[in-house]
Amino acid sequence: MTRARIAVDAMGGDYAPDEIVAGALRASEELDADIFLVGDPTQIQNYLDQHAPSAKPQIVAATDVVDMDEEPLVALKRKPNASINVAMDLVKSGRADAVVSAGHSGAAMAAALLRLGRLPGIDRPAIGAVLPTLIAGKSVLVLDVGANVDCRPKYLEQFAVMGSIYSKYVLDVDDPKVGLLNIGEEDCKGNDVALRAHQLLRQNDQISFLGNAEGRDIMSGQFDVVVCDGFVGNVLLKFAESLGGVLVQILREELPRGWRGQLGTALLRPNLRQIKQRIDHAEHGGGLLLGVDGICIISHGSSQAPSMFNAIRLAKEAVDHRVSERIQACYQHTVTIEDRA
Repeated sequence: MTRARIAVDAMGGDYAPDEIVAGALRASEELDADIFLVGDPTQIQNYLDQHAPSAKPQIVAATDVVDMDEEPLVALKRKPNASINVAMDLVKSGRADAVVSAGHSGAAMAAALLRLGRLPGIDRPAIGAVLPTLIAGKSVLVLDVGANVDCRPKYLEQFAVMGSIYSKYVLDVDDPKVGLLNIGEEDCKGNDVALRAHQLLRQNDQISFLGNAEGRDIMSGQFDVVVCDGFVGNVLLKFAESLGGVLVQILREELPRGWRGQLGTALLRPNLRQIKQRIDHAEHGGGLLLGVDGICIISHGSSQAPSMFNAIRLAKEAVDHRVSERIQACYQHTVTIEDRA
């Protein structure tokens, strides 16, 4: 297996470039991957000189950055040499296999569509996020979590197929069980889009569709893939990300005070660490933009070094398991059941 080549947008994110570079350097040491650091060479080199003078990463110059308050398409056209554009061009030219960015998520999605394009047969790419479940060692992939605010039924069907491929080959689920996020488990529940999507999913023999998934079912472990539109999915993702902080705060408030509390905390520390790993979004690194002609990981804007390391690991796994090629192969001989949906 050839080494994965990952282009990292070193200027994207609240803690760029220091935390981004730190995570990338760890990835270059621990993962079988070649890392391109895309951004301002001076800022990147300053960090290296202070913290890792012996490191010799591949730096690709980019003179601009898309700021968080900028309109994505306007900024990408006005700043052709922005770090996210340069990173995408590395994939388009074949120099890199994947892009990882914690910068402007809208700009990352737009740059991926403009630079890489959609895979044949895919109408809308979707961002997939991995969430924990009640079953230890088992996770659930939710998509879309932000790329498409409004969805047609056939988009949801495509999300289910792409999510199943990702779940099978990257998350190592033999037969991913798919659910459609809805307001009730009965087949007759939901709006017109949900009803028509339910029919398409039921008829699609490429997936194992269990039926509707209510909100309480998402993290039950019953489903491996849950599909929804990007509006609902993004709200769900942000809510799930807040649970970790809430849980930690509750534990702090409820543990006894004084020496008993200190002793109890010391005894529980390994368990608390495991709990944090199961619920912390940083452990998963980011969401994979499925459906574009290349691998693109969109990380949280507040990503620090551990999250960036995990995002690069996620990108490498997607490259190694040829996720894009498998999705493309799936649609080469298949026409969506309802093109008129």
